[in-house]
Amino acid sequence: MDILNNWLVYVMLYLILATAFTQFFKVTTKTLKKAGALTILLQMMAGITALILCPFFEFKFPTDINVYIMLGLSIIFYAITDRINTTVRSGIEASTFSMLKQLSTTFMIFAGLIFFKEEFILNKFIGAMLIIFSNILIFYKKGKFEFNKYIGLGILANITFTIALFLDVNISDNFNLPFYVALTLIIPALLIMIAERIKPSEIKEELVNGNKKAIAITAISWGLMIVVQLRAYQLGNVTIVAPLCALTVILNVIIGYIFLNEKDNLLRKIISAILIIISIILIKM
Repeated sequence: MDILNNWLVYVMLYLILATAFTQFFKVTTKTLKKAGALTILLQMMAGITALILCPFFEFKFPTDINVYIMLGLSIIFYAITDRINTTVRSGIEASTFSMLKQLSTTFMIFAGLIFFKEEFILNKFIGAMLIIFSNILIFYKKGKFEFNKYIGLGILANITFTIALFLDVNISDNFNLPFYVALTLIIPALLIMIAERIKPSEIKEELVNGNKKAIAITAISWGLMIVVQLRAYQLGNVTIVAPLCALTVILNVIIGYIFLNEKDNLLRKIISAILIIISIILIKM
């Protein structure tokens, strides 16, 4: 069916799923007992959700061992990122988190300039600086920049995510897409379980004592969100897809205001969200 090969359909699905993911993840953190256990629970459920979609995509696997090595390294950094982000999400608003997350784009640009000696392009540099400014605008309150552990951890998570992306460039094209997504969710969950020595009983406790509806929506939307976003990039032009995907920042401000009562600094959030969208357009020009 043509609709299944239309990049715009996948972008629209991404906007819905990414917004639901961000909002309901925040809800799940309100009852968490152990952040690592909640992360594992959500990753495993999201990975299983992605696996269900495998029959709808071409089955293919790389034969180059280097692809698996790079994937393995990137998965380590995805695990670190996902684990840190659960803690960050518990400490800041959902709408604010969606803006903080855009810093990874800035780090990608700076890393390209510094470590990979990429050509300096003015509009990309301006876009990167706009993202930084928009985040400063959000956290600048009462005449000073409010820096706390959640902001610091959020910055760290964006750095590890940037490293993962550099290692993971175009790897998804070598795999059955949902299977690849499942790997980047389930294996990090296992790594976190081993690293933090989290028991299955602790994971079960997060489900039993948590908001089951929010957990289910978060996990399902997480798995589907990554699949549809990657598919949108495969089918569409990155200069168009990326700015449209960035609309999640303004959607999270609106939905957060309506459903999560995130009314603090609403005007600055809207301005920051608009600046981020403009910055992504500049970067992808």
